[in-house]
Amino acid sequence: MSDDSQSKGTDSELAQITGDLIGTLAARFPVCMASDEFHFFPQARADAPDWSRWDDFSPDAVGDIITRLSHWRRRLEGFHPAALSLDDAMDADMLRRVARTLSEQLERSGVVTAQPTFYLTVIGIGLAEAIEAGPQALRARLRLLPAFIDQARRNLTRPPRLFRDLGIDMLGKQQTWLASLPWTSVDRAPIDAAYQRLNAHLQQADVRENVLPPVDLYARIASHHMGCRLQPEDIARELAAEIAETRTMLEATAAAMAPGHPWQTVVANLKPPPMPAGGIGVLYRDTIAELARHCRELGIVSAQLVQRCPVAVQPIPDFMRPVRSNAAFSMPPGHPPRGGTFFILETGTDPSTSPDYRLLTAHETFPGHHLLDTCRWNHPRPIRRHIEFPIFYEGWASLAEELMFDTGFFAGPIDRMLMAKRRFWRAIRGQVDFDIHMRRRTPDAAVADLVAEGLAPHRARAMVNRYCLKPGYQLAYTMGRRQFRKFYGDACSGRKDPVSFARRVLAQGEVGFHHLEQVLREGG
Repeated sequence: MSDDSQSKGTDSELAQITGDLIGTLAARFPVCMASDEFHFFPQARADAPDWSRWDDFSPDAVGDIITRLSHWRRRLEGFHPAALSLDDAMDADMLRRVARTLSEQLERSGVVTAQPTFYLTVIGIGLAEAIEAGPQALRARLRLLPAFIDQARRNLTRPPRLFRDLGIDMLGKQQTWLASLPWTSVDRAPIDAAYQRLNAHLQQADVRENVLPPVDLYARIASHHMGCRLQPEDIARELAAEIAETRTMLEATAAAMAPGHPWQTVVANLKPPPMPAGGIGVLYRDTIAELARHCRELGIVSAQLVQRCPVAVQPIPDFMRPVRSNAAFSMPPGHPPRGGTFFILETGTDPSTSPDYRLLTAHETFPGHHLLDTCRWNHPRPIRRHIEFPIFYEGWASLAEELMFDTGFFAGPIDRMLMAKRRFWRAIRGQVDFDIHMRRRTPDAAVADLVAEGLAPHRARAMVNRYCLKPGYQLAYTMGRRQFRKFYGDACSGRKDPVSFARRVLAQGEVGFHHLEQVLREGG
């Protein structure tokens, strides 16, 4: 067989495995696959969704999927890297990683049997998606909702007390939200009864106190699922180095701006931005427009792409607040992409926002998450459209803030202090995530340490609770940022070229860092 024939055969087989894997998962888990909320799933949406279907997490269905994932992984491991083009090797590696990560998450992480918030998040996102699709889709989803709630109740055996309590809190908020939905021609009684059964089950559950996964599993999540590709001690050193570096930056900047005052006081005294007449939403929309214009003028993104793929700004739904931070971005699957949503926290009658709101907006929109997702869903290689890895996703968005200094959008000591503060807190959060799961600190001790660093007690507790729900995710920000920063320094060879670097990275999709490094080194 000629090399050309072999290459075509590989492309064909990779395409077949991709189609089988993505298609099967999209049919079995239509909500999880249609959202980027569930980071261990790839993303896809059926061309003609069956709105009567909910995700199937019954034991038999999960067991069947784990078997299938093992089969796909064995087929992918049969490809020899030396016989593949670099693009094919990258694609095969991405698929193997997805198959392995999803299988281990379903089999070992305990999400399906321990986290009520997981099911409630599926419900909220599934209904929100159906609302957007129209009344017929919503009616179909609502009619089959009781069966999904009952499946969750049967699966949740002896949940941890923390997860049970978070679930009860989220359940109440979700019921309040459900009461506001259009219920035309849908019988509410079966849904209300199913929620009551779930609530009673959680209230009476035989809970356990241990909430953390085994240390060896967490180490595997950190290294392979998140993509750090490092041993625990190496991860600990990277986090400590980032904390030391950014603390030094904060102290030096504070000494220059307000001699004699600690950096925490200097940051706390920074004034929030003046609020426009339209409120926080207008403030963020105006900032998004400024960032998009800046990226367009630099040549990082085209005017046509900005126009075709807009950013909407919406408040975080109340029922999602127990499990979501103060800001988030989401883009639904689809080629070509049609836009995304920047979710913000709106509270109080006199709303205000943090002085670092522009950096936050760069992280979530341009040139951060929104631009990365837009480029991914426009990628010419179909495999890369569907796959997102936390360390790439959060690492790129974290570096994207810094690139805006090198292009002149951000400047001056206040912006640099706010940037250092954001890096510092990401590293602190990553260290808390790492330490509690590696049993180096208890969750209570982590809360106390966060309070000592200046965080309000209720916020510190909520943060630690969220980290227990998604082990390892907080590592993605700092560990990804530091890896991207190294790539940036190596690629620029002493001469900063943020535009060229951004375009080269965004052209790849969210590939493994070892492959990205190879592409950047070879000038791809």
